[in-house]
Amino acid sequence: MPNYKLLIEYDGTDFAGWQEQPDAPTIQSEIKSAIQKITQQKINLIGSGRTDSGVHAKGQVANFRIDRKLDTYRFPHAVNSLIPPSISIRSFEEVEQDFHARFDAKKRTYLYIFSRKKSAFYNRYSFLNKEVFDMNINNLRDVSGLFVGKHDFTSFSKKNTEVNNKICAIEKIRWIPRSDRIYFFISADRYLHGMVRTIIGTLLKSIKESDSKNYIHKIFELKDRNVAGESVPSNGLFLYKVEY
Repeated sequence: MPNYKLLIEYDGTDFAGWQEQPDAPTIQSEIKSAIQKITQQKINLIGSGRTDSGVHAKGQVANFRIDRKLDTYRFPHAVNSLIPPSISIRSFEEVEQDFHARFDAKKRTYLYIFSRKKSAFYNRYSFLNKEVFDMNINNLRDVSGLFVGKHDFTSFSKKNTEVNNKICAIEKIRWIPRSDRIYFFISADRYLHGMVRTIIGTLLKSIKESDSKNYIHKIFELKDRNVAGESVPSNGLFLYKVEY
């Protein structure tokens, strides 16, 4: 049975996240519905990760299997013609039978964008926060180093998460300042529900503490979401890249 891989980008503003839900518009349901309409077959569309409501993607990856060969040139154009303009299939290819978009992913990178000024174009895709531009970027980088490596991220995930294993390995965190934007990148093997936005919010809060590093150490030790910082808004977050 042929296995097909999709590279997808989307504006998540008007969607309740990636994961299909019974009474809400989602990215997965829009793409799945279009594919099934074209092929007249039911499929299981597997995503590399479940982005939350309002979160965007530049490099979401998905795959599905179907018992027929598809034209890898024409098929993505057909799908794009049926899905909303805010979702786009960037590439489409046949892959190995055992490829799994979620379980085979080695590293996922998220991007978060801060804006200094209100912008008609960036409003949907960044967090307008002038305060972060007054913070010492080197201090933010220094404290961010505490998150790199393998840790228990219980304090940085939503309380209702059903995942038992809270251990994640963060490979890299980068802060890249520009004149009116600050770009935050984080790369890890996996993430818990709400983890990235909570880490960012906690880092911003830590800079205001008298001992930023001790503040972070205590949050890790307590394993309690209540002691971490408030999550930053979803509109600045992008699933940037998935690597296999």
